[in-house]
Amino acid sequence: METKSASSPLHLKPTTTTTNSPKSLQESLPPATTSLVSNHAVEALKDIGFGSIAGIVSKSLEYPFDTVKVRLQSQPDHLPLRYTGPLDCFRQSLAQDGFRSLYRGVSAPLVGAMAENACLFWAYRVTQDVLRSTPFLSRPADEKLPLAALIFAGGVAGSFTSVVLTPIELVKCRMQVPFETAPLSPGQTARAASPLAIIADVWRRDGLRGFWRGQLGTLLRETGGGMAWFGSYETLTMYFRGGLRDPDADSLAIWQQMVAGAAAGMSYNFVFYPADTIKSKMQTMDVGSGGARPTFLGVGKELWRSHGIKGMYRGCGLTVARSAPSSALIFTIYEALRKNLG
Repeated sequence: METKSASSPLHLKPTTTTTNSPKSLQESLPPATTSLVSNHAVEALKDIGFGSIAGIVSKSLEYPFDTVKVRLQSQPDHLPLRYTGPLDCFRQSLAQDGFRSLYRGVSAPLVGAMAENACLFWAYRVTQDVLRSTPFLSRPADEKLPLAALIFAGGVAGSFTSVVLTPIELVKCRMQVPFETAPLSPGQTARAASPLAIIADVWRRDGLRGFWRGQLGTLLRETGGGMAWFGSYETLTMYFRGGLRDPDADSLAIWQQMVAGAAAGMSYNFVFYPADTIKSKMQTMDVGSGGARPTFLGVGKELWRSHGIKGMYRGCGLTVARSAPSSALIFTIYEALRKNLG
Protein backbone atom coordinates (compact mmCIF):
# COMPACT_ATOMS: atom_id res chain seq x y z
CA MET A 1 0.00 0.00 0.00
CA GLU A 2 1.05 3.55 -0.61
CA THR A 3 1.85 5.87 2.24
CA LYS A 4 -0.97 8.33 1.55
CA SER A 5 -4.66 7.72 1.87
CA ALA A 6 -5.15 9.18 -1.56
CA SER A 7 -4.00 5.84 -2.94
CA SER A 8 -5.57 3.73 -0.20
CA PRO A 9 -8.12 1.30 -1.67
CA LEU A 10 -10.73 2.12 0.96
CA HIS A 11 -10.76 5.86 0.31
CA LEU A 12 -11.57 8.02 -2.65
CA LYS A 13 -8.74 9.01 -4.94
CA PRO A 14 -8.24 12.54 -6.16
CA THR A 15 -9.55 13.14 -9.64
CA THR A 16 -6.85 12.80 -12.30
CA THR A 17 -8.62 11.40 -15.35
CA THR A 18 -10.75 12.96 -18.05
CA THR A 19 -13.89 11.59 -19.62
CA ASN A 20 -14.42 10.24 -23.11
CA SER A 21 -18.09 11.33 -23.11
CA PRO A 22 -19.77 12.40 -26.37
CA LYS A 23 -18.96 15.94 -27.40
CA SER A 24 -22.45 17.27 -26.66
CA LEU A 25 -22.31 15.98 -23.08
CA GLN A 26 -18.71 17.09 -22.67
CA GLU A 27 -19.62 20.64 -23.70
CA SER A 28 -22.72 20.73 -21.46
CA LEU A 29 -20.75 20.12 -18.25
CA PRO A 30 -17.75 21.90 -16.75
CA PRO A 31 -14.48 19.97 -17.24
CA ALA A 32 -14.08 19.43 -13.50
CA THR A 33 -17.58 17.89 -13.27
CA THR A 34 -17.13 15.50 -16.18
CA SER A 35 -13.77 14.44 -14.82
CA LEU A 36 -15.27 13.79 -11.38
CA VAL A 37 -18.18 11.75 -12.82
CA SER A 38 -15.79 9.70 -14.93
CA ASN A 39 -13.46 9.06 -12.00
CA HIS A 40 -16.31 8.00 -9.70
CA ALA A 41 -17.64 5.60 -12.33
CA VAL A 42 -14.24 3.98 -12.75
CA GLU A 43 -13.75 3.71 -9.00
CA ALA A 44 -17.21 2.14 -8.62
CA LEU A 45 -16.39 -0.49 -11.25
CA LYS A 46 -13.13 -1.27 -9.47
CA ASP A 47 -14.92 -1.67 -6.13
CA ILE A 48 -17.47 -4.03 -7.69
CA GLY A 49 -14.92 -6.06 -9.62
CA PHE A 50 -12.23 -6.35 -6.94
CA GLY A 51 -14.78 -6.93 -4.19
CA SER A 52 -16.40 -9.71 -6.23
CA ILE A 53 -13.09 -11.48 -6.82
CA ALA A 54 -12.13 -11.30 -3.15
CA GLY A 55 -15.55 -12.58 -2.13
CA ILE A 56 -15.47 -15.59 -4.47
CA VAL A 57 -12.04 -16.75 -3.32
CA SER A 58 -12.90 -16.35 0.34
CA LYS A 59 -16.30 -18.04 0.12
CA SER A 60 -14.89 -21.03 -1.76
CA LEU A 61 -12.55 -21.75 1.14
CA GLU A 62 -14.91 -21.08 4.05
CA TYR A 63 -18.17 -22.53 2.71
CA PRO A 64 -18.09 -25.94 4.51
CA PHE A 65 -17.80 -24.12 7.84
CA ASP A 66 -20.72 -21.87 6.89
CA THR A 67 -22.80 -24.96 6.10
CA VAL A 68 -22.10 -26.38 9.56
CA LYS A 69 -23.02 -23.03 11.15
CA VAL A 70 -26.39 -22.89 9.37
CA ARG A 71 -27.18 -26.50 10.29
CA LEU A 72 -26.44 -25.77 13.94
CA GLN A 73 -28.55 -22.61 13.87
CA SER A 74 -31.56 -24.18 12.11
CA GLN A 75 -32.17 -27.07 14.52
CA PRO A 76 -35.81 -27.15 15.76
CA ASP A 77 -36.39 -25.68 19.20
CA HIS A 78 -39.07 -28.20 20.23
CA LEU A 79 -37.02 -31.32 19.46
CA PRO A 80 -33.82 -32.74 20.95
CA LEU A 81 -30.79 -31.21 19.27
CA ARG A 82 -29.52 -33.30 16.39
CA TYR A 83 -25.96 -32.03 16.71
CA THR A 84 -24.05 -31.64 19.95
CA GLY A 85 -21.62 -29.16 18.42
CA PRO A 86 -19.62 -28.22 15.30
CA LEU A 87 -17.43 -31.35 15.32
CA ASP A 88 -20.46 -33.62 15.69
CA CYS A 89 -22.17 -31.78 12.83
CA PHE A 90 -19.10 -32.28 10.65
CA ARG A 91 -19.00 -35.96 11.55
CA GLN A 92 -22.68 -36.62 10.88
CA SER A 93 -22.63 -34.66 7.63
CA LEU A 94 -19.62 -36.56 6.31
CA ALA A 95 -21.06 -39.92 7.41
CA GLN A 96 -24.45 -39.32 5.85
CA ASP A 97 -23.72 -37.49 2.60
CA GLY A 98 -19.95 -37.22 2.22
CA PHE A 99 -17.77 -34.14 1.83
CA ARG A 100 -19.77 -32.88 -1.15
CA SER A 101 -22.76 -32.28 1.13
CA LEU A 102 -20.81 -29.52 2.88
CA TYR A 103 -20.73 -27.67 -0.46
CA ARG A 104 -24.45 -28.14 -1.12
CA GLY A 105 -25.90 -24.91 -2.48
CA VAL A 106 -22.50 -23.29 -3.02
CA SER A 107 -23.68 -21.53 -6.18
CA ALA A 108 -26.01 -19.21 -4.24
CA PRO A 109 -23.40 -18.08 -1.68
CA LEU A 110 -20.79 -17.55 -4.39
CA VAL A 111 -23.21 -15.12 -5.99
CA GLY A 112 -23.91 -13.75 -2.53
CA ALA A 113 -20.22 -13.29 -1.76
CA MET A 114 -19.78 -11.40 -5.01
CA ALA A 115 -22.80 -9.20 -4.29
CA GLU A 116 -21.97 -8.69 -0.62
CA ASN A 117 -18.36 -7.60 -1.02
CA ALA A 118 -19.02 -5.59 -4.17
CA CYS A 119 -21.86 -3.71 -2.44
CA LEU A 120 -19.92 -3.25 0.79
CA PHE A 121 -16.81 -1.72 -0.78
CA TRP A 122 -18.82 0.34 -3.28
CA ALA A 123 -21.28 1.69 -0.71
CA TYR A 124 -18.43 2.36 1.73
CA ARG A 125 -16.67 4.50 -0.86
CA VAL A 126 -19.85 6.34 -1.91
CA THR A 127 -20.79 7.10 1.70
CA GLN A 128 -17.34 8.57 2.33
CA ASP A 129 -17.77 10.73 -0.75
CA VAL A 130 -21.12 12.00 0.55
CA LEU A 131 -19.65 12.71 3.99
CA ARG A 132 -16.82 14.69 2.44
CA SER A 133 -19.38 17.00 0.82
CA THR A 134 -21.07 17.90 4.13
CA PRO A 135 -20.18 21.15 5.92
CA PHE A 136 -18.99 19.28 9.02
CA LEU A 137 -16.61 16.90 7.24
CA SER A 138 -15.70 18.90 4.14
CA ARG A 139 -12.19 17.99 3.10
CA PRO A 140 -10.24 17.01 -0.05
CA ALA A 141 -10.33 13.45 -1.39
CA ASP A 142 -6.71 12.81 -0.41
CA GLU A 143 -7.40 13.44 3.28
CA LYS A 144 -8.59 10.61 5.51
CA LEU A 145 -11.94 10.97 7.28
CA PRO A 146 -12.11 10.70 11.09
CA LEU A 147 -12.48 7.19 12.45
CA ALA A 148 -16.04 7.87 13.66
CA ALA A 149 -17.04 8.88 10.13
CA LEU A 150 -15.48 5.73 8.70
CA ILE A 151 -17.39 3.57 11.18
CA PHE A 152 -20.62 5.35 10.23
CA ALA A 153 -19.84 4.76 6.54
CA GLY A 154 -19.37 1.07 7.31
CA GLY A 155 -22.83 0.94 8.90
CA VAL A 156 -24.44 2.61 5.90
CA ALA A 157 -22.65 0.21 3.55
CA GLY A 158 -23.88 -2.75 5.59
CA SER A 159 -27.51 -1.59 5.67
CA PHE A 160 -27.51 -1.12 1.89
CA THR A 161 -25.94 -4.54 1.37
CA SER A 162 -28.56 -6.28 3.53
CA VAL A 163 -31.30 -5.58 0.99
CA VAL A 164 -29.32 -7.32 -1.74
CA LEU A 165 -28.13 -10.14 0.48
CA THR A 166 -31.33 -11.41 2.13
CA PRO A 167 -32.84 -13.22 -0.90
CA ILE A 168 -29.50 -14.82 -1.74
CA GLU A 169 -29.00 -16.02 1.83
CA LEU A 170 -32.53 -17.42 1.96
CA VAL A 171 -31.78 -19.73 -0.97
CA LYS A 172 -28.36 -20.59 0.46
CA CYS A 173 -29.69 -21.48 3.91
CA ARG A 174 -32.45 -23.69 2.52
CA MET A 175 -29.96 -25.61 0.45
CA GLN A 176 -27.58 -26.08 3.38
CA VAL A 177 -29.99 -27.65 5.87
CA PRO A 178 -30.27 -31.47 5.93
CA PHE A 179 -32.63 -33.04 3.42
CA GLU A 180 -35.25 -34.12 5.90
CA THR A 181 -35.61 -30.63 7.42
CA ALA A 182 -35.60 -28.59 4.21
CA PRO A 183 -38.84 -26.53 4.11
CA LEU A 184 -40.23 -27.57 0.73
CA SER A 185 -43.83 -27.85 -0.46
CA PRO A 186 -45.72 -31.15 -0.03
CA GLY A 187 -44.85 -33.62 -2.72
CA GLN A 188 -41.53 -31.99 -3.59
CA THR A 189 -38.59 -34.27 -2.96
CA ALA A 190 -35.74 -32.73 -1.03
CA ARG A 191 -33.14 -34.08 -3.42
CA ALA A 192 -34.71 -32.01 -6.18
CA ALA A 193 -34.10 -28.83 -4.22
CA SER A 194 -31.96 -26.98 -6.71
CA PRO A 195 -31.66 -23.18 -6.43
CA LEU A 196 -34.33 -22.76 -9.11
CA ALA A 197 -36.64 -25.20 -7.30
CA ILE A 198 -36.27 -23.28 -4.05
CA ILE A 199 -36.84 -19.95 -5.79
CA ALA A 200 -40.02 -21.35 -7.41
CA ASP A 201 -41.19 -22.73 -4.05
CA VAL A 202 -40.71 -19.39 -2.27
CA TRP A 203 -42.55 -17.55 -5.04
CA ARG A 204 -45.43 -20.04 -4.96
CA ARG A 205 -45.81 -19.78 -1.19
CA ASP A 206 -45.16 -16.14 -0.40
CA GLY A 207 -44.71 -14.23 -3.63
CA LEU A 208 -42.08 -11.53 -3.91
CA ARG A 209 -42.10 -10.64 -0.19
CA GLY A 210 -41.09 -14.19 0.68
CA PHE A 211 -37.57 -13.62 -0.63
CA TRP A 212 -36.99 -11.01 2.09
CA ARG A 213 -37.98 -13.24 5.00
CA GLY A 214 -35.45 -12.50 7.73
CA GLN A 215 -34.65 -9.04 6.36
CA LEU A 216 -34.63 -7.45 9.81
CA GLY A 217 -32.07 -9.96 11.02
CA THR A 218 -29.88 -9.35 7.98
CA LEU A 219 -30.26 -5.59 8.40
CA LEU A 220 -29.16 -5.70 12.04
CA ARG A 221 -26.29 -8.07 11.30
CA GLU A 222 -25.01 -6.16 8.28
CA THR A 223 -25.44 -2.66 9.74
CA GLY A 224 -23.76 -3.44 13.04
CA GLY A 225 -21.39 -5.86 11.39
CA GLY A 226 -20.40 -3.32 8.75
CA MET A 227 -19.52 -0.80 11.45
CA ALA A 228 -17.47 -3.44 13.28
CA TRP A 229 -15.86 -4.79 10.07
CA PHE A 230 -14.65 -1.53 8.58
CA GLY A 231 -14.16 0.08 11.99
CA SER A 232 -11.85 -2.69 13.22
CA TYR A 233 -9.91 -2.75 9.98
CA GLU A 234 -9.47 1.03 9.83
CA THR A 235 -8.48 1.23 13.50
CA LEU A 236 -5.78 -1.41 13.20
CA THR A 237 -4.42 -0.13 9.89
CA MET A 238 -4.17 3.33 11.40
CA TYR A 239 -2.35 1.87 14.40
CA PHE A 240 0.08 -0.08 12.23
CA ARG A 241 0.82 3.03 10.17
CA GLY A 242 1.98 4.91 13.23
CA GLY A 243 -0.97 5.61 15.46
CA LEU A 244 -4.33 7.29 15.14
CA ARG A 245 -2.78 10.76 15.06
CA ASP A 246 -0.63 9.94 12.04
CA PRO A 247 -2.55 7.26 10.12
CA ASP A 248 -0.61 7.60 6.87
CA ALA A 249 2.92 7.45 8.24
CA ASP A 250 3.96 4.06 6.90
CA SER A 251 2.75 1.49 4.41
CA LEU A 252 1.51 -1.85 5.70
CA ALA A 253 3.21 -5.21 5.52
CA ILE A 254 1.17 -8.18 4.34
CA TRP A 255 0.98 -9.64 7.84
CA GLN A 256 -0.35 -6.35 9.16
CA GLN A 257 -3.06 -6.28 6.50
CA MET A 258 -4.02 -9.84 7.37
CA VAL A 259 -4.11 -9.18 11.12
CA ALA A 260 -6.35 -6.15 10.54
CA GLY A 261 -8.57 -8.14 8.20
CA ALA A 262 -8.80 -11.08 10.61
CA ALA A 263 -9.79 -8.79 13.48
CA ALA A 264 -12.40 -7.18 11.26
CA GLY A 265 -13.96 -10.54 10.40
CA MET A 266 -14.07 -11.71 14.00
CA SER A 267 -15.68 -8.44 15.13
CA TYR A 268 -18.24 -8.56 12.32
CA ASN A 269 -19.41 -12.07 13.15
CA PHE A 270 -19.41 -11.86 16.94
CA VAL A 271 -21.11 -8.52 17.63
CA PHE A 272 -24.51 -9.28 16.06
CA TYR A 273 -24.40 -13.07 15.89
CA PRO A 274 -27.81 -13.57 17.61
CA ALA A 275 -29.47 -11.59 14.79
CA ASP A 276 -27.90 -13.97 12.27
CA THR A 277 -29.11 -17.00 14.25
CA ILE A 278 -32.69 -15.74 14.29
CA LYS A 279 -32.45 -14.87 10.58
CA SER A 280 -31.24 -18.37 9.69
CA LYS A 281 -34.05 -19.99 11.68
CA MET A 282 -36.65 -17.79 9.98
CA GLN A 283 -35.33 -18.64 6.55
CA THR A 284 -35.28 -22.41 7.15
CA MET A 285 -38.61 -22.76 8.97
CA ASP A 286 -41.38 -24.74 7.27
CA VAL A 287 -44.34 -22.40 6.80
CA GLY A 288 -47.25 -23.99 4.99
CA SER A 289 -49.83 -22.16 2.94
CA GLY A 290 -52.02 -20.03 5.17
CA GLY A 291 -49.84 -20.58 8.21
CA ALA A 292 -48.62 -17.82 10.47
CA ARG A 293 -45.53 -16.12 9.13
CA PRO A 294 -42.57 -16.05 11.52
CA THR A 295 -41.52 -12.69 12.91
CA PHE A 296 -38.08 -11.69 14.09
CA LEU A 297 -39.21 -11.04 17.67
CA GLY A 298 -41.38 -14.15 17.76
CA VAL A 299 -38.62 -16.47 16.62
CA GLY A 300 -36.15 -14.77 18.95
CA LYS A 301 -38.42 -15.16 21.99
CA GLU A 302 -39.06 -18.84 21.23
CA LEU A 303 -35.36 -19.51 20.80
CA TRP A 304 -34.60 -17.73 24.09
CA ARG A 305 -37.28 -19.69 25.97
CA SER A 306 -36.02 -23.01 24.59
CA HIS A 307 -32.24 -22.59 24.80
CA GLY A 308 -31.41 -19.22 26.35
CA ILE A 309 -28.27 -17.30 25.44
CA LYS A 310 -26.54 -20.52 24.40
CA GLY A 311 -29.07 -21.02 21.64
CA MET A 312 -28.53 -17.47 20.39
CA TYR A 313 -24.81 -18.13 19.97
CA ARG A 314 -25.05 -21.69 18.63
CA GLY A 315 -22.19 -22.15 16.15
CA CYS A 316 -20.62 -18.78 17.05
CA GLY A 317 -17.20 -20.16 17.96
CA LEU A 318 -16.82 -21.92 14.62
CA THR A 319 -18.09 -18.88 12.74
CA VAL A 320 -15.72 -16.44 14.44
CA ALA A 321 -12.78 -18.81 13.97
CA ARG A 322 -13.35 -19.33 10.25
CA SER A 323 -14.07 -15.63 9.71
CA ALA A 324 -10.54 -14.65 10.71
CA PRO A 325 -8.70 -16.18 7.72
CA SER A 326 -11.66 -15.49 5.43
CA SER A 327 -11.80 -11.77 6.17
CA ALA A 328 -8.02 -11.48 6.14
CA LEU A 329 -8.07 -12.98 2.66
CA ILE A 330 -10.81 -10.62 1.47
CA PHE A 331 -8.98 -7.46 2.53
CA THR A 332 -5.57 -8.72 1.35
CA ILE A 333 -6.87 -9.66 -2.09
CA TYR A 334 -8.87 -6.45 -2.43
CA GLU A 335 -5.96 -4.26 -1.35
CA ALA A 336 -3.56 -6.11 -3.66
CA LEU A 337 -5.87 -5.70 -6.64
CA ARG A 338 -6.33 -2.03 -5.84
CA LYS A 339 -2.60 -1.47 -5.51
CA ASN A 340 -1.58 -3.33 -8.65
CA LEU A 341 -4.55 -2.75 -10.95
CA GLY A 342 -6.19 0.32 -9.48
